[in-house]
Amino acid sequence: MSELTCLELSVVLWVAHILGQALTARAEFGDAYLFTPRDAQLQPKGVECGRATRALANYIENLVPFVALDLALIATQHTGGYGATIWILARILYFPIYLMGTLYVRTALWGISVVGLLMMLGRLAGY
Repeated sequence: MSELTCLELSVVLWVAHILGQALTARAEFGDAYLFTPRDAQLQPKGVECGRATRALANYIENLVPFVALDLALIATQHTGGYGATIWILARILYFPIYLMGTLYVRTALWGISVVGLLMMLGRLAGY
């Protein structure tokens, strides 16, 4: 998969995370809260909403270095490695695994995605 395709898929996955979190928050808090400026920060009490919220936060934390590395690889024409593909595939699998609460697999997938980022960094550095 090309770095550009992985970048495009990362945005689609971001939308999936946003929708997953919004739908679970709607089920827990209702429309009345979701259409407010959320001055009072409600903490998720339900398992689904809490997991979706944490999964979204984790994705955003990991999306920033991915986008930076991916764009740098594209800009410098150091494309062609497998790091971006490994990252996006691990992150795609991570989301439903996190929502299901599967032990150990979620952490393993996160670790695999970090390996993908390190591979991208190595390629950018010329290794």
